[in-house]
Amino acid sequence: MSRPTAPDPLDPAGRDAPGPELDPTLAADAGRPTVDLATLPIIGLTRRRMAMIASAFLAAWIVVAFARQVAEASAAATRAEDIAGGNVMLGLEVAAMERELDAIGRQRFVEQQARAHGIGDVDEIPFTLAPDAPALADDAPGSASVRLGAEAEDVAPLERWLTVLFGPSG
Repeated sequence: MSRPTAPDPLDPAGRDAPGPELDPTLAADAGRPTVDLATLPIIGLTRRRMAMIASAFLAAWIVVAFARQVAEASAAATRAEDIAGGNVMLGLEVAAMERELDAIGRQRFVEQQARAHGIGDVDEIPFTLAPDAPALADDAPGSASVRLGAEAEDVAPLERWLTVLFGPSG
């Protein structure tokens, strides 16, 4: 189906541009009119269209490159945060090791470790407990049950721990 064309503004007669011409021999054979290809607009690649296609590719490339740079910057920021968090953890670990070094350097710790190896003072008597030694009795000397003011209670160990952790029940 052909469409009408707009009048040519440069045509002095003001006539419409000629429409598609029909070939009478083909029209009779096919039963429908045919269109002259010379009157159809050319759909080709002009310089303007090539420039528009190149501009579109350039814009797409710039957008993709920018998106990649943003992704890399985001990944670098995440890595920097991870490294900063790692530095904080390492700082805490170094502080703990410094406190441990300070504790190890004290004379009391050295004496305690010497006792563990049987090298104590001359007036100390080294001793060890057998691995299968029974627990001390509740009324053993120095135990909490015989201290002044201690109340004698029959409380299960689990209940005692729960009281220590969460406070008295009730």
